[in-house]
Amino acid sequence: MNSSSSLPDAKSPLEADSSVLQIFGGHPLRGHVRISGAKNSALVIMAGSLLCSGDCRIRNVPFLADVERMGQVLSALGLRLTRQDDILDINASELTTSKAPYELVTQLRASFFAIGPILARLGIAQMPLPGGCAIGARPVDLHVRGLQAMGAEVQIEHGICNAYVPGGHGRLKGARIYLDTPSVGATETLMMAATLADGESIIENAAREPEVVDLANFCNAMGAKIYGAGTSTITIVGVSKLHSIDYSIIPDRIETGTFLVAGAITRSEFSLSPVCPDHLIPVLAKLRDIGVTIIEEAPDCLRILPADVLRATDIDTLPHPGFPTDMQAPFMALLTLAEGDSIINESVFENRLRHASELNRLGADIRVKGNTAFVRGVPKLSGAPVLGTDLRAAASLVLAGLAAEGITTIQGINHLDRGYDRLDMKLQQLGAKIIRIKETSTDVELLANNGTPLNSTAL
Repeated sequence: MNSSSSLPDAKSPLEADSSVLQIFGGHPLRGHVRISGAKNSALVIMAGSLLCSGDCRIRNVPFLADVERMGQVLSALGLRLTRQDDILDINASELTTSKAPYELVTQLRASFFAIGPILARLGIAQMPLPGGCAIGARPVDLHVRGLQAMGAEVQIEHGICNAYVPGGHGRLKGARIYLDTPSVGATETLMMAATLADGESIIENAAREPEVVDLANFCNAMGAKIYGAGTSTITIVGVSKLHSIDYSIIPDRIETGTFLVAGAITRSEFSLSPVCPDHLIPVLAKLRDIGVTIIEEAPDCLRILPADVLRATDIDTLPHPGFPTDMQAPFMALLTLAEGDSIINESVFENRLRHASELNRLGADIRVKGNTAFVRGVPKLSGAPVLGTDLRAAASLVLAGLAAEGITTIQGINHLDRGYDRLDMKLQQLGAKIIRIKETSTDVELLANNGTPLNSTAL
């Protein structure tokens, strides 16, 4: 089986912003792919390390641009970070400032989650409003109202969220908090803040995602008292301090799902591990509806088999345990080649169907009305130049390119590198014909005509 160490040495994902991917479609995939640690766990657990005044060792950390940016945010706050392969050591004993740098936080939404731990540790926090993928409004009002319920004074001025606990470096107070929507970010922010608060906090209508459970397990391993993570009601009993920890992040369920779709769309057979099948129940169910056979070879290993026929199906995205919004775009790519008509309703984010027009450039037949996409299956896709507009949209174009006839060129892969650990390299190991090209104006012109770039290099 392949491991992360069998991949070429990881370069900084932040260096790949000006690259494009070129895919020569129509090649089956085979072998084994190692699934990396969960992006959404890694980012919030890195923020959670702020709660501990000692050392935190985090294992199974993926190589992602977002992870690097979060590391830069923590370094700017005074933390010491060192990395060896997929092991990240963080020391937060010298948390020296309560103010995170604007230029970093505005590039990474997850960095805003650090406001809870900083406020819990220092009694004061200054956090710029966050950035990230442009997939719809994701306001921080739930975070703010929750912190206010715990006794914090919070004001937003000039794009900065200023929060402090009255009375100097006082502690937050336990509170009962109801979330209007089961926001993952708000649940995680408030859960972290409550770990060091005085008294008991209860979060109702909490997010139930596996990454929330992973964060709770991380905090509990440091000495926190969190109960009910994974249900809609989470109870946190505040403690005075947390201790050092050695912790391993769960496998990425969205990366797992993306590779399963890659196998389905290319009619391939290969295995994936480590995985958590319980985190993938709606994804596995939909793949089987479409006609894909998936075998559980071991508790943490799946094998996908080629499908004779891909069938249309309908999808409604929902908060966990419903069908994940992050898998909507990859499944749209798959359904473009299914027999019949499919309907995809995006109910989580209001601006997350922009990949439909790019898939149509590859020969798909998709109509979008509001937050609903109507997908009519076509016999084949054809390579063309396309643009990834967000993380999962870029992934859907890679998947479509793997199945398309001819050459597909994808720009905007800086989005891809935010959330997939060396996706192109892993696909290469499975037999895909995919190369990463340093983008120049000359290359773009040639790629637009499916020509050969002058200075292409496969990583």
